[in-house]
Amino acid sequence: MTTNITDTQPSTNGSPGRSSKPAMSPATPARRARGDGRFALWLVLPTLLVLAAVIGYPVLRAVVRSLYDDRLGRDPSFIGLDNYASILFGGGAEKFWAALGNTLFFSFTTVVFELLIGMTLALVMNRAFKGRGIVRAVVLVPWAIPTAVAAVLWKWTFDANGIVNHLLGSQILWTGSEWPAKWAIVFADTWKTAPFIALLVLAGLQTISQEVYEAARVDGAGPIRRFFSITLPLARPAIVVAVLFRLLDVLRIYDLPQIFTNGANNTRTLSMLVVEESIGNLHVGVGSALSTLTFLIVFIIAFIYIRLLGARVMSSANGAS
Repeated sequence: MTTNITDTQPSTNGSPGRSSKPAMSPATPARRARGDGRFALWLVLPTLLVLAAVIGYPVLRAVVRSLYDDRLGRDPSFIGLDNYASILFGGGAEKFWAALGNTLFFSFTTVVFELLIGMTLALVMNRAFKGRGIVRAVVLVPWAIPTAVAAVLWKWTFDANGIVNHLLGSQILWTGSEWPAKWAIVFADTWKTAPFIALLVLAGLQTISQEVYEAARVDGAGPIRRFFSITLPLARPAIVVAVLFRLLDVLRIYDLPQIFTNGANNTRTLSMLVVEESIGNLHVGVGSALSTLTFLIVFIIAFIYIRLLGARVMSSANGAS
């Protein structure tokens, strides 16, 4: 006869057979989220510190100096918002608004052309054909050339006796009048950076499964229908990011118009105006105010773009998932 003996231990509530150690409750989702958030903060903290030192301090320093009348040969004196008032409504208003108009013209015109050309190049490079690697390498050559070098090359090309006039059979002064100079800058910038958009869009196209296209073909969808119903919606996140990068870059355009025209014929941009006031005229306070306004304009445009298109892309991605 065997007797089973069960060891019992007294517990805090007096009931036998229960362990005195309380059971550990699993972590709640809110607690896990807080832990993940703290861990993510520690991961990005070094980057935030570097950005604060490299970007934050210069921006704050520029804002502070914009509140002073800081010129060479005299002590800085606090004048509040007088520099901003002079730029927006005073003696410098005409140059500022003209530079702002030129910057917006270059930005939106080049981005539209670069998106159309870059999208076309990406669609071509995404197809399977013999020599595709060579085509991709050749397409990326303009983007690899330094902007200053490309600007000098295109300035020679648009010379009165250059290749462009020879091909057109005309004598257009491309850098000697306003609109020919602007369109020459737009053309050179589009040639230079359309491959950048093509590269980003190509990365988005390669994430689209070919099975989706095969299913669309079986359903009878033609090339145009497949492009607008499959390619464009699925590649939209890559397109949004590519346009955002180019928009942020071209809103600060400096080197191309500087080398092409040196700001003549109403081609001066905001970045050129900042350098002109800060270094050329030695008005550091006015230059700081101009740089602060340029920063605010770029920030506002990027914020509106992200709120309008970025939120739409995120909502469509969540709906697809």
